[in-house]
Amino acid sequence: MRHNIQILCLLAILPLALSWPARVAPALEPPANRVAPSSEGFQEFLQTLWPLAAEKGIARATFDAAFAGLTPDPAAPAASNSQAEFDKPLKTYLDEAVSVRRIARGRECLTRWHDELQQIERRFGVPREILLAAFGIETDFGNAKGEKDVIRSLATLAYHRLDRPVFRDELISALVMLDHGGVPRTAMKGSWAGAMGGPQLLPSAFLKYAVSYTGRGSPDIWNNALDSLASIANFLRQSGWQPGLSWGMEAILPKNFGFTSLHGSFAAFAEEGVKSANGEPFPQGDATLFLPSGAAGPAFLLSANYWILKEYNNSDSYALSLALLAQRIEGKPSLRGRWPEGETFLSRTQKAEIQRRLENLDFYHGPIDGRFGQTSRDAIHAFQIDVEAHPADGYGSMDILRRLRKSAESPGR
Repeated sequence: MRHNIQILCLLAILPLALSWPARVAPALEPPANRVAPSSEGFQEFLQTLWPLAAEKGIARATFDAAFAGLTPDPAAPAASNSQAEFDKPLKTYLDEAVSVRRIARGRECLTRWHDELQQIERRFGVPREILLAAFGIETDFGNAKGEKDVIRSLATLAYHRLDRPVFRDELISALVMLDHGGVPRTAMKGSWAGAMGGPQLLPSAFLKYAVSYTGRGSPDIWNNALDSLASIANFLRQSGWQPGLSWGMEAILPKNFGFTSLHGSFAAFAEEGVKSANGEPFPQGDATLFLPSGAAGPAFLLSANYWILKEYNNSDSYALSLALLAQRIEGKPSLRGRWPEGETFLSRTQKAEIQRRLENLDFYHGPIDGRFGQTSRDAIHAFQIDVEAHPADGYGSMDILRRLRKSAESPGR
């Protein structure tokens, strides 16, 4: 698939650089009044980065060799405008990510690397099916890693987006890889935004999380699938993955379910009559009820580990697809719930309007970005409770948008 993520990897967006997952680069909004770059200006910009490189201990020879004769890549900024994780309906994204072919391929890999995956799972505590699902979605099990020159891509984005220092910082990390990491320039191929190899790690994430399967030598995430799988496992474990805890499960809600809260313990949801769709026992701990198409569609109870999957890519479409692909690779059945027929999907502009109107009513406290995550769903749920809309499922729909517009016209608001 595309990437990021393909490749499916890089497209999760958060408003501030400090909140971006280390693996994921932000997508770009078209810069206002940005003049097309010249090669001369590009080279002048690159030379301004030398003090930052020197602070990281990068040799001048490495710096000069990396940028010698480099020209901007005109395709890099344009490629960032498409974000499947946020712009496609979840069902459409899910159908592509959890395809019959990908499930079959994942099961083949499960058999082929049985012993090796067992060792990786024992070492990091992350289930092998999760690792294979991430590897499959990211790069189709290593078949679509991207062929862009990572240094050129990041340099172009850093130059185009001076307001996004993350690209500059990733470029410096790429130079650190060249200078200290034992990675040759010719190997550093990846996506338009600098994501590399089978796991689609950005340079800073490579330096922090990439490991070799054998524990010896520099990790080769471009050519060694086991290094890729071990690096994915290390990323998830260091991000907080709890061994022995599933990501969550599909749930069946009782007909009289009250939707009083989207959060609680698994035990509390069980007391309300919620059951696992596959008959599995609920784990212990906190849970979040997620209804990606509202009460009429499939329901999921999410554990703490689900949010660790979102550290890899901050998109519910991505994280849920990864989790469900892992289940299918493991041999579990497909979803029991059915997606609503004729569902109307909101545009990013309409979603942003919902966020803005919820903010005006003091329900929402997050970025106005037209991307619904849990903060948006919680705000919608709180508004639904306030106006006694049923079911209060936290689902952003045209009905919610109409109610918000009407609420703004009411004298009491």
